[in-house]
Amino acid sequence: MEIPAKYESQNIEKKWYKHWMDKGYFHSEPDNREPYANVIPPPNVTGVLHMGHMLNNTIQDVLVRRARMLGKNAVWVPGTDHASIATEAKVVAKLRDEGIDKNTLTREEFLEHAWEWKEKHGGIILEQLKKLGASCDWDRTAFTMDEVRS
Repeated sequence: MEIPAKYESQNIEKKWYKHWMDKGYFHSEPDNREPYANVIPPPNVTGVLHMGHMLNNTIQDVLVRRARMLGKNAVWVPGTDHASIATEAKVVAKLRDEGIDKNTLTREEFLEHAWEWKEKHGGIILEQLKKLGASCDWDRTAFTMDEVRS
């Protein structure tokens, strides 16, 4: 077996993360082991990861992986927050760029644009966390405005 002279993270990390996901290594179901849970303080649906997110999520990942290695039934629950004021500002700016004045829309029409924004931009941070190898139970992903939490 030949070892490449240069480490190519794009291929190696993608391969192993897919393997971990396919095997369900991050999924947890209640059982008789001592439980351990982390819940991501939900990042807003308005942006991308920044250094504060990275520090926070790295610490959470280390803690949940350690709990797993100690034999605990560990789960790391991901999610996002609607960030209503920040999201409204982003949607209003998008509408302005399209030549639409927010004040000419009904509440329902504005909400359609807001949900469209969330669908397009809401998962960016979570996808970035996946690329970084975060060991979240992605089957449990939540959104502060989804039906269960709303």
